[in-house]
Amino acid sequence: MNFDDDDFELREIQRLEGHTDRVWSVAWKPDTGINGVPAVLASCSGDKTVRIWEQNSIGSFQCQAVLEETHTRTVRSCAWSPSGKYLATASFDATTAIWENVGVDFECVSSLEGHDNEVKSVSWNASGTLLATSGRDKSVWIWEALPGNEFDCVSVLQGHTQDVKMVQWNPSMDTLFSCSYDNTIKVWVEDSDSEDWHCIQTLGESTSTVWSVAFNASGDKMVSCSDDLTVKIWIDVGRMQGLHKNAPWKHVCTLSGYHDRTIFSVHWSREGIIASGAADDAICLFVENNDNEVDGPTFKLLSKKEKAHEMDVNSVQWNTGDKRLLASASDDGTVKIWELVRLSG
Repeated sequence: MNFDDDDFELREIQRLEGHTDRVWSVAWKPDTGINGVPAVLASCSGDKTVRIWEQNSIGSFQCQAVLEETHTRTVRSCAWSPSGKYLATASFDATTAIWENVGVDFECVSSLEGHDNEVKSVSWNASGTLLATSGRDKSVWIWEALPGNEFDCVSVLQGHTQDVKMVQWNPSMDTLFSCSYDNTIKVWVEDSDSEDWHCIQTLGESTSTVWSVAFNASGDKMVSCSDDLTVKIWIDVGRMQGLHKNAPWKHVCTLSGYHDRTIFSVHWSREGIIASGAADDAICLFVENNDNEVDGPTFKLLSKKEKAHEMDVNSVQWNTGDKRLLASASDDGTVKIWELVRLSG
């Protein structure tokens, strides 16, 4: 899709209400919202619950399930396994719960313990064989999914000096990225001989907390956002040049001046659109600027939705089925569903 000549905007489709506290994170169930499969969305909140929303035949989202009475404190992060069979939820109660989805029902089949305190983030790798969690205790844990809904901790990574806000697997290889209150992003890989996980690179371009990272569909570009009010673009130098996959990541572009308060969340659509959500209550959309590739990719603002929510936007995520459906979560206790629409042409 060419975004050079057309005007686009985010149009609100629906406001989802039901949570009684701030909504921290949203996650679309993989392979829904396409080929006649209804779109399904999970949201998690300070009210200690997770809500599952499903789109009906007329396009409206309704709450199909409330996952509760398992976590005893805020549920900070949620992530579907690639198959959509499991949902992992990370909580300030120091546990990560694994829920099995059977039809419309969800059962908590495992509770992962080990972090000293608040678990801030959870992420599955592309094959669903590994799960990563991170927390306020400055550590990153890697868990192996075993038969019978068992999970074995295979590594505890101690490299950050402050709490780890997010972990995210690269979509095309088992490389793990973590971002932290210590202003850095760390890149972790497993040694093929020793099977030990170690940090191969620390990205320190940000001057304040790095809240979130996300990848493009092929996994050779990454976007990060920070408390320093910037969105940064990174490229995998190795894959760009056909070299070894563990070659360094390089910072190539900084987007600034678009948000005036902390940027909490970024997400990259399959169509190449970066969404950012921030404490200024706004959502911005960016696309690659094809006019300038001299020194690497550059990006430009496609659209900005002022006052997307009444309070901080904590999470933004594009649907993997419908390429132009975006969900956002906010301190105002709501989830919103947006559609990217063309205004002209």
